[in-house]
Amino acid sequence: MTFGQRISRIVRGGEAFLRRLAGETRGNVALIFGLSLPVLILMTMGGVDIHRASTVRVNLQDALDAAALHAARSPYTTNTDIQRVGMIALKANLKAYPDIILREADTTFVLNSDDVVVADAKVDVKTLVANIFLPPYGKFMDDYIKVGAHSEVDRSSKNLEVALVLDITGSMSGNKITTLKQAASDLVDQVVQPVQTPYYSRMSIIPYSMGVNLGSYANNARGTPVGSTNISGAAWTTGSSRSISNITRASPGIFTSSNHGFSVGDYVWISGVNGMTQVNNRAYRVSATNSNAYTLQYQSGSNWYDLNTTSGNGYSSYSSGGIARKCLVSDCAVVVTSNNHGIGDGEGIYITGVLGMTQINNTPYIADVIDNNRYSIGVNGANWGVYLSGGASWCGRYGCSYRVFTSASNSLRALPNSTCVSERTGSAAYTDAAPNSSARVSFNYVADNNPCPNSQILPLSSNKTTLKTLINGMAIGGSTAGQIGAAWGWYTVSPNFGSLWGQTPAEYNSARTLKAVILMTDGEFNTPYASGVIASNAGSGSGAASDHINQRATNGDPFDQTETLCRAMKAQGIIVYTVGFQVAEEGNAADLMRDCATGPDYAYLPSSSAELRDAFSAIGRNITQLRISK
Repeated sequence: MTFGQRISRIVRGGEAFLRRLAGETRGNVALIFGLSLPVLILMTMGGVDIHRASTVRVNLQDALDAAALHAARSPYTTNTDIQRVGMIALKANLKAYPDIILREADTTFVLNSDDVVVADAKVDVKTLVANIFLPPYGKFMDDYIKVGAHSEVDRSSKNLEVALVLDITGSMSGNKITTLKQAASDLVDQVVQPVQTPYYSRMSIIPYSMGVNLGSYANNARGTPVGSTNISGAAWTTGSSRSISNITRASPGIFTSSNHGFSVGDYVWISGVNGMTQVNNRAYRVSATNSNAYTLQYQSGSNWYDLNTTSGNGYSSYSSGGIARKCLVSDCAVVVTSNNHGIGDGEGIYITGVLGMTQINNTPYIADVIDNNRYSIGVNGANWGVYLSGGASWCGRYGCSYRVFTSASNSLRALPNSTCVSERTGSAAYTDAAPNSSARVSFNYVADNNPCPNSQILPLSSNKTTLKTLINGMAIGGSTAGQIGAAWGWYTVSPNFGSLWGQTPAEYNSARTLKAVILMTDGEFNTPYASGVIASNAGSGSGAASDHINQRATNGDPFDQTETLCRAMKAQGIIVYTVGFQVAEEGNAADLMRDCATGPDYAYLPSSSAELRDAFSAIGRNITQLRISK
């Protein structure tokens, strides 16, 4: 039965009752009827509107509660703004009830000193049975009934510190990166509020691929790389060359050279011999000599042996030519002079900028240290130019500006340091200990085909323009070191890293601050490190073996590393959201997204661009709701 049908039944019943009373002829009944008539009319006719007003009161209370909550969740602190936001919400909520009129002058939203939004509202309800006049009582029903409601909402808001960790690897090409930028920018609008008092809302952006680019923060986080020392000389021979006029086929062979000037124990380099070409381009030691002839020994391992030039030993007959030059060291390698070079014996080195002997430049070598000012490079320079001037000598150990290493393909490689960082190692690997001298993060040495991303980390900021500019400028490229991205998401909201950022995030588990890390990826984590270089057991897609160091990953599997980092973050009260964009449902990346997240409702596996935007939007709503504790 509808509301109108119920009213009609009440009216018909009242009319029938009145007719019976009117037809009664006994005097006492008539008297009672006359006295009761106003009351009966009030009960039957006015009860309809009273019931209706009661229903409106319930609806008004619901609408006012929702509007007060909306005002409490807003970032505003002045009563003018609170009134404006609350009134807009209340009007929207009352649109479902067209037969009532909001009394705006009697409706207020106020934020009191206890941070409670106090709301009062009144409406006029149009009556169905109005303007009834009963002598001698007069008019007792108006055209409208006034209905009011009261609501209070404890604002109990919190500061927000949210780290957004974004995958910008090569696999994010095309529509993927476009959608990610849109979704991330929208999230900035949801999380970062225009008013930063009394509660602030800040976000950090951590773009990652093969590492995280710290930009100007790098040196303070990982230490300043060791620089170069100046080169003042480079040579492999001393004195003038001596012509050879004959070589006997004997054991040992006798080299004829008039007034050669060599002494026993000198090291010489033979080249240019015709016929007996087998003696060319090798280092020897003088074993016996007179003014016009000498014999030689060659080195094998740590021993020296007489040079047997007989045919039985595979040597051809000498025909003409050849020269001998005295060497500075036993292997006739180039000796570099660079005062206080700081190179260790057997350490890798890298040379740049030499003039004249340009062939020595931009190639890695292993140093054989002679003294504090000189070292040899293990390579002869007979076919190189003569040193003229300049040059820089760079150490090649970990912590230097270049890393010289044996690659996974057994070649000697040199990679430059970058402002990217790799995994933290040692006892602080899975902590957020301050990056001081005993707990540095790691250097990252990069190859040309897997470079450090241009987009740099942005610590917590409430500047929407700055945040969105970074997001919209992100360029893709490189392999996937999600474990490094996750670590730096944590570090940007860690109070222990305040000295690095120049601003200190709030303490953990503060009743006034909500901390969250959002970790996003579109694929498998394939880039672990050893000694600042991608490890030999890195996964497919992490670059060539010639760019990997011939060592296994120091911290092990990237997925295991990330999961350990997530557990450590959550132990500090940080909420972890994960977004696996188009990852295989049963793959390692999907498993990690589920395991890393704070709970099942915090892990998202969107499979399309629309779902990615929805996931970011849902995370934004959730963070906003969690910000309001009541």
